[in-house]
Amino acid sequence: MNQWLDERLHLSRLNDKFLRKAFPVHHSFFLGEITLFSLIILILTGILLALSYEPSNSLIVNSFDPGTAAKANMVPAAYHSALKINAMPFGDMLRRIHHWSANIMVAAAIIHMMRIYFTGAFKKPREINWWIGLLLLIFSALTAVTGYILPYDNYAYQTLGVIYGITKSVPWVGDWLAQAAFAGNFPGEQVIPRIYGYHIMLLPMILVATTGAHMLIMIKQKHTQPQYAKRIAYKKIVGVPLITQQTPIMLLLTLIFAGLVILFAAFIPVHPVEYFGPPSSTPISNIKPDWYLLWIFGALAIIPGFEVSFLGGHITAEFVGALLFPIIPIGLLFLVPLLDKSEENVYYAENPTNHPVRLGAGVAFLVFMLVMSLAGYKPELIASGLLTSGNANAILWIMALLLPAVAYFLTLAIVRGIRSLREADERDRLAHGGHGGVTPGHSHD
Repeated sequence: MNQWLDERLHLSRLNDKFLRKAFPVHHSFFLGEITLFSLIILILTGILLALSYEPSNSLIVNSFDPGTAAKANMVPAAYHSALKINAMPFGDMLRRIHHWSANIMVAAAIIHMMRIYFTGAFKKPREINWWIGLLLLIFSALTAVTGYILPYDNYAYQTLGVIYGITKSVPWVGDWLAQAAFAGNFPGEQVIPRIYGYHIMLLPMILVATTGAHMLIMIKQKHTQPQYAKRIAYKKIVGVPLITQQTPIMLLLTLIFAGLVILFAAFIPVHPVEYFGPPSSTPISNIKPDWYLLWIFGALAIIPGFEVSFLGGHITAEFVGALLFPIIPIGLLFLVPLLDKSEENVYYAENPTNHPVRLGAGVAFLVFMLVMSLAGYKPELIASGLLTSGNANAILWIMALLLPAVAYFLTLAIVRGIRSLREADERDRLAHGGHGGVTPGHSHD
């Protein structure tokens, strides 16, 4: 049977070329796999949720609160189907698993990209995979945003209004762009079917395609080797075969990960659609996006309102804060492989402390993003008395500019201190190399 299949499908070539690829054994390399597992869980739970979801904002009678015969309680079908899912056996649990898997996927992707950056694994010839990974992260966030609009409760309705306004703020083409993206003026009859199409078809197809390309390039170029591989077999690929050893490890990790997500979802609820109720004109104070987009919300909060007319277009603070400003940090991330001029071979994952400028820049970038995320809580900071409405913007801007600079130079100082300790230890080791049976020039490792 094996020979019959091999003659037709050339399975032996597949085994030799792909299934025996060596995977490094190191805990940090599982971050990418956790991202993949999250995507698989999202797809499976999304299919199950789609079976009971009605992508329509047509008004129907709310069977969970029908009202009186004289005045029926009419709600959008999408909102009603979210209530129905919550009322189904394990329906709310399914929503929770879907929700937390999305958050874990974004978090794992961010930490995975941090590992790639700090160990220099983005350098030649891996620049393309770095860029694909960034696209995967961006589209993961967009997929999540479209997902929490689908319940179409008042929170989602108000959030969608904000997104529509941001899209409309694009100079010159804003009206056309907003109507094209959201199927007409907001709120329109086709807005939920359009968002639903983005969420279950367009964006998942992009995610699957970018994930596939990312994995194929990784298999082609091979992983960077952990530092321990240099001592075991220099310039050799050290790892375990995919089909015989790595696959069982991945299956075990998948089961553990799925169990933890289910346990997490069992005790921590998600967005309560019943609390916010169906869409209405009643505004909700302090609408905030999920944590991974809070930095954009912070930029909107601390950029003072303005409007400039230029050649018939209108440039507003909304456009600058939500669309123009994010281009700067995202653009810097895309430029990372081009800005790094180090010539060190990337066969092995680099020690971050050997590249203090890159390390300091990465830490400064993270601090900047954290401060901008903190700015998203400006109303709460003012309400708590930590800031006043008169000085909040100035203080937050000073923090956004000063703290990253402090983090950068502090990181350089710490790295220099580490290097000094290493050099002192090396001098001490060489000085005592003739004693204790230690030969000079040889490591204790």
